[in-house]
Amino acid sequence: MTGRGGRRREPRQERSRRMVERIVEAGREVLVTRGYDGASTNRIAAAAGISPGSLYQYFPGKDAVLAEVLDRYLDAMEARVSRAFLDALGGLHAPEAGTAPAVRATLEALLDAFAEQPDLVRVIAEQLPRAPGGRRAAFARRIDDLVATALLSRGGTDTGTVRAAAWTVVRTVEHLTTSYVLESPDLDRDVLLDELTALVSGYLDARWSGGRVASDGPS
Repeated sequence: MTGRGGRRREPRQERSRRMVERIVEAGREVLVTRGYDGASTNRIAAAAGISPGSLYQYFPGKDAVLAEVLDRYLDAMEARVSRAFLDALGGLHAPEAGTAPAVRATLEALLDAFAEQPDLVRVIAEQLPRAPGGRRAAFARRIDDLVATALLSRGGTDTGTVRAAAWTVVRTVEHLTTSYVLESPDLDRDVLLDELTALVSGYLDARWSGGRVASDGPS
């Protein structure tokens, strides 16, 4: 786990660890119900059933608590998506194999994760803009690296083009899957997965020529 530097001190005893867990869970609850601006140290402490003073023993304020909520969510999301992608990666090493199976498996893992905490996804998307040096941007860059590595493993030699393709795919998927959660459109999930898979795998497969990523645009 990363990004725990916002705590005043680390819990060493089981009782202290349980206290930190209560605070973080309360922070998540207040963030979802009140939003970022409506969250406060006093509200988080009240939701945790403790005094503000007890909260301050471990966290300097609401920003540190909410940062840990976000860190934990993104850590879990990254592990889940990365695992699904890596599990499906074997088929991508064969030049004749299309990318659709790996793409669909990754999309399913992402939508499954979003569906488990849609209220938190909404707050993060709508109230916590992604800063260039922030935690969300770092998460996206790590997924970029995974996709770029997969493309290079299939014979891509132009690193700049590969990284551009990875960035395009990751941002497209992020926007469309987040929109699906936020807008709750009257669309069957499997149909959506079919369309997203066709969109992403069609783009990636079209960039290959003889097992390599095409480095040039239309001639």
